[in-house]
Formats: sequence, C-alpha cells, structure tokens
Amino acid sequence: MRDAETGSGPEDTARDAAFNAAYGGTLTIHLDAIADNYRLICTETKAEVAACVKADGYGLGLVRVAPALATAGCKTFFVATVEEGGLLRSVLPDTTIYVLNGLFSGSETIFASENLRPCLSSLAEVREWSTYCAAEGTRAAALHGDTGIHRLGFALEDAETIAQLATHFEVALVMSHLACADDPSSSLNSTQRDRFEKLRGIFPKVPSSLANTSGIYLGSDFHYDLLRPGIGLYGGNPYGTALNADGNPHFKPVVTVAARIMQVSHIEPGESVGYGATFVAKRPTRVATLAAGYADGYFRRLGNPGGDGTSVHINGQAAPVIGRVSMDMISVDVTDLPEEAVKRGGFAELIGPNLSAGEMGRAAGTFGYEVLTRLGYRYKRTYTLGNGISSS
Repeated sequence: MRDAETGSGPEDTARDAAFNAAYGGTLTIHLDAIADNYRLICTETKAEVAACVKADGYGLGLVRVAPALATAGCKTFFVATVEEGGLLRSVLPDTTIYVLNGLFSGSETIFASENLRPCLSSLAEVREWSTYCAAEGTRAAALHGDTGIHRLGFALEDAETIAQLATHFEVALVMSHLACADDPSSSLNSTQRDRFEKLRGIFPKVPSSLANTSGIYLGSDFHYDLLRPGIGLYGGNPYGTALNADGNPHFKPVVTVAARIMQVSHIEPGESVGYGATFVAKRPTRVATLAAGYADGYFRRLGNPGGDGTSVHINGQAAPVIGRVSMDMISVDVTDLPEEAVKRGGFAELIGPNLSAGEMGRAAGTFGYEVLTRLGYRYKRTYTLGNGISSS
C-alpha cells in the first residue's frame, strides 16, 4: 500500500487525489467498534482484560489498533513475535507487552532493549532467560505451561524444576491456552482448567491467565487474573453464530471491504466467464468485473464453478459470484440488478452489513480469523473514529 503523501501544494493535492481515485478497493476499519468490543468484554469480568494484537492486529494494522485499545483502557498486550513487540513499543512506550512465541537463544538482548516480556515455554528458555537476567539484571517474563493443547508450553511435570530455576527474573504471569474453548460441550475445557489449577498451585502468588475470547464465555471460573481476548475485539463471535449458547455477546463488526467495478459487459447463453470456463451462461447475462481477487484475501474457493458460490452486494442487493476467483478480479452476475446501480467506478461490498467476515469464512471453509489476516495492503485503508473523524 502506498503511504499518503503529506505535501500541501496543489501538485501534491492533485497527486493524492489521483492515487485515491486509482485504488481498486477500500478497507474501512472502525476503531471505535474495536474499542467498544474491548469495553464489552470488560463488563463480563472482574479480571484485567488484555488484548491480543498479533499478526499486525489481526491484519488490521497494529499501530492503529493498539492505541485505540489503550485509549479504551487496555494496559497489557500480547504479540507473537519480537518484531511485532518492537513495533508496538514504538507507539505505546509505557505498556506491558508479552511475546507469545517466546525466546530463541541469543535474542535476549532485544527483549531487554525493547522492554518485552517473553512467554517461556520450555526448560531451555527458562534457563536462558535466567542466565541472562543473572548477568544483566532482573527482568519479567511469563511462564507458559501446556495443559492439553500440546502446542507450546512446558510439560506440567517440569513445573517444579522451572520454579527452582526461575530465581533471577520476575515471574509476572503463569499462563496456558485452551484447545476447545469454542466448543462449550468439550470435556477438555474442564480438564485443562483442573490441570491449570495444579500449575497455579506451584506459583501461588503469581497472576494467572487461561482464557481467550471463547474461554471468557465458558464461565468466571476460567477468568483468573488476566483475560487474553483476540478475535472478539475484531468483531468475531467466538461460537460462529449470532449469539453464543448463553445469549452472550454479539460483538460489533469492525471492517467494511469494498471493491471497485472495473467493467460491465454482456454475454449470451452458452458463453463462459473466467479461467477454465467453469461458468456458462444459461441466459443473456450482465457481468460486472471487480478489482479484487485472492491476492486481496477473497478466497478462490468463493468462486462459482458449480453454482454454489457466494455473493457480493451492490447497493444492498446480492450479486452472485460467477466463474473462478482470480488473483486480481472477481466476476459477478448483475443481470437482476437495476442497470443504473451498476456502473464502472462504483463499489461492491465484499464484507460489511450484508456479509460478515465470519460468514465469508464459513462460506470458504475457514473462519473469520483467516479472512481478516489475509486482507492484505492493496486496499485503500481508512480508519474511522467514534467522533466521525477518519484518517488513512
């Protein structure tokens, strides 16, 4: 994505206007909705509510999303990598930042210089951080135990040994991660909670954290001292439905995505659209070609080789996707839409009031997390605030 020019002369203004006119699509990110989703979660608990902003703030722009959350009251953030942590530190110099991917040997100095807290998931990491802090001074870290997801996390039988090794640094948090929190009926949820209780018993004075967005709504006995919501902040419902099983919450949607109409054409019965000729017209058909494709996060699977594709929306009216989604283009059937509603240079809604990111994900055989993180940087991005001010 091209950064906006800051010049103030007429040539700069004209250049900016030309670039704005040239964008093939728009991605509007509603920062006020993200902040409102954070505040909603805060009403559900007595625990501190942190924010997971990994993967560039779930694809929406870490340096814009995190300050909005901080303004809403968030004081603790989780990222995946040191690079993300350093970027976040540049915009929030005084906040607490945990790095979920933990520590690689030799990376200790960057954690120290950026004031980042590694989430230590193994005996080796604990030894390395302890050795570094013994030589350079005490610093904080989280201890990440595996209670059943079998991804990251030290084995619980190593917890006593880790407690003995963790003498030269501050253990600021004990944490684990739920494998099936999005399925309230899974017995693994209570199994992991019971195992986590045993882990907490080894570190009785240390704050603890277990729940992600879905885990929050399993009940207050999963909350402990710190919650780590992710997808809920960005409008995703943890259970994939309008409301979860208990009628809890419907998070506000935070993105609107639209693609420009590049061309409107007409084809006759028997003529095809797109690669592989997978769509063949059965009637005289009006086709709109949109400036977005799988390079912009519109999944190839959403194409319509078999008549089961999804739709975009133009002026609130559905236009079915026809033919294969290509890298830069989508074709849609606009035969049944008023001709005056479909014009070159107009917009078609890909994600918005008529189709959420979660609904698009389900249509593509995935979920809202992947939709958001694949949107990319070819859209013109606009960030809206609650007072009506917008910035790009």
